[in-house]
Amino acid sequence: MHHQQVTSSNIRSIGYDASSTLLEVTFTDGSTYRYQAVPVEVHAQFIKATSHGKYFHAHIRDHYATPRVS
Repeated sequence: MHHQQVTSSNIRSIGYDASSTLLEVTFTDGSTYRYQAVPVEVHAQFIKATSHGKYFHAHIRDHYATPRVS
């Protein structure tokens, strides 16, 4: 999965696999989480958000199943 680097105080990069609708978020502390069944529109809005952290907390965290990867 290709990750896109983002400018954020908490999020290092965002990856997305449209075929499996998996969103992968790597945080600045090095931890990575996968969010399952995330619609492509949510990923697109996340990437475009002026604040990735605010978007993450409002629309992703606690909304999708989340196994920790590393």
